[in-house]
Amino acid sequence: MAGLSFFREAMSAAEETIKAQEVPKRSVPIIDRLLNFLSSVRLGVVLLCILVILSVIGMLVIQQNVNGFDVYFASLTPAERIVFGTLGFFDIYHSWYYNLLLLVLSLNIILASIDRFPKMWEQYFSKPKYFATRDWLLGQDQSAVIETTANDPLAEAKAIAAAFRSHGLETKISEKETASYEVDESGQKRFDRRVVSPITVVFGEAGRANRLGAYIVHVALLTLFLGHFVALRTGFDADVRMIPGDATDKIQMIQFDLDQKEKFDVQLPFTMTCTDIQQKLIDPGGSIDVSNTLDWRTQLKIDDPEYGTTIADISMNNPFSYRGYRFFQAQTIPVGHARTIKIEATPEDGAEPMVIDIPRMGSVTLADGTLVEYDQFLPDFTFNSSGNPDTRSGEYNRPAAVLNVTPPDGQRTRVFAFGEGIAANMPVGAAKAGYKWQLIEYEKSPFAHVLSIKYDPYNGAFIAWYFGGFGLIGALIFVFFYSHRRVWAHIMRKDGGAIEIVLAGNTNRNHSAFEEKFERLTADVRRILASEKES
Repeated sequence: MAGLSFFREAMSAAEETIKAQEVPKRSVPIIDRLLNFLSSVRLGVVLLCILVILSVIGMLVIQQNVNGFDVYFASLTPAERIVFGTLGFFDIYHSWYYNLLLLVLSLNIILASIDRFPKMWEQYFSKPKYFATRDWLLGQDQSAVIETTANDPLAEAKAIAAAFRSHGLETKISEKETASYEVDESGQKRFDRRVVSPITVVFGEAGRANRLGAYIVHVALLTLFLGHFVALRTGFDADVRMIPGDATDKIQMIQFDLDQKEKFDVQLPFTMTCTDIQQKLIDPGGSIDVSNTLDWRTQLKIDDPEYGTTIADISMNNPFSYRGYRFFQAQTIPVGHARTIKIEATPEDGAEPMVIDIPRMGSVTLADGTLVEYDQFLPDFTFNSSGNPDTRSGEYNRPAAVLNVTPPDGQRTRVFAFGEGIAANMPVGAAKAGYKWQLIEYEKSPFAHVLSIKYDPYNGAFIAWYFGGFGLIGALIFVFFYSHRRVWAHIMRKDGGAIEIVLAGNTNRNHSAFEEKFERLTADVRRILASEKES
């Protein structure tokens, strides 16, 4: 029932802005008919529904600029590739028909606002309906008639205005003199200018700004469309794999044209160097799967010929913006690696072993001048078919660190430090460069991170989502969860001296709730009038 009520309210909001056409279509110039069609709410609703459908297709069909599209494309049948490619579903947000739809819908919103805003502004803001006739009030959704024998209609009006204000309504009291009349045999009104019946009307309202809600929605939609269009036309999205130590001044874009896959480089105005990657784990001894991860962090050094060097730290909830480029964490290459290693070096002469910490791509110099460099990490050590050290998998089953050791007066030697004693009797585990090497601890980290780079020089996406998207949500809440409530009290002395008070009101939203509020207001007015009569 709640959903049905919301739907009725939404349709009511749309129908409020539909202007009735009393003039036959044939008598209206063709340009006016075209403008009326382009500004109609029904056309706007249809276009908006089509836009939603196309956006859903864009979410269900993986777009060609999304990481993993090549795998998705290969999984499709030849017929699906041809149909989706011909219809532009692989890049639907850049398709001609999607942008044409945005253009026509934007034109519809602008024309509808121009056509209806002046009348709305005059009706509710510049010339609101402070005064209302008795017959008009009795025709409203809610009405009630109260009779009293008070002697002063103006005093009654002030008391009613106080009751209105106690219900959160802004009030205004209007007075008007009306000549009485009789209806003759022909049905014509015959006024008696000598008899004048003064009429006092108390007007109260709340939530008048709600009438602007539809136009706030229009502005938010136009902002959303404009930001989206600017972002698509001036920017791009790309993924780049970052391995500590790698530097690049290009990012590779991939474009699919049916079964043709094309790669092209986009030149950056700066050079990116990955200096560190880190994965914060829930359980440091567990796996590097997503389920065991708190956050990912990537550190970049940006060397810009124009702006110098900048250090960027990018994590899941902390993207980085630079010169129109926005960097996000996208995914990891889940092959086990180590951000830091702790090595125990035991001298061959029997001296006390030394424990050293070496960061990824880092080095340490021992007391005797021996240089130890962190070269490589193999999470599941094995030998490949060529007899070279390799990793069997990305899991931490048999971790080993590959070091480059250079004694003060010797040659650089490759050394293997294993995490367990299983290699004690193996040649690769023998003492080298005067020490026996043991891997005793390491900080788990993936082999590489994948960053998503969004280029948006004019901040179109920011405008679209923050001003358009959040503005639209706020505007819809304002439109559907608040209402414009108007109440009138028509006070007139009847023949015989009694005073008749006609209470009436209407609202543009939530009619059932307004009915309850009107009943409470009517009861308060009756109570106030009764108390005044007793006093």
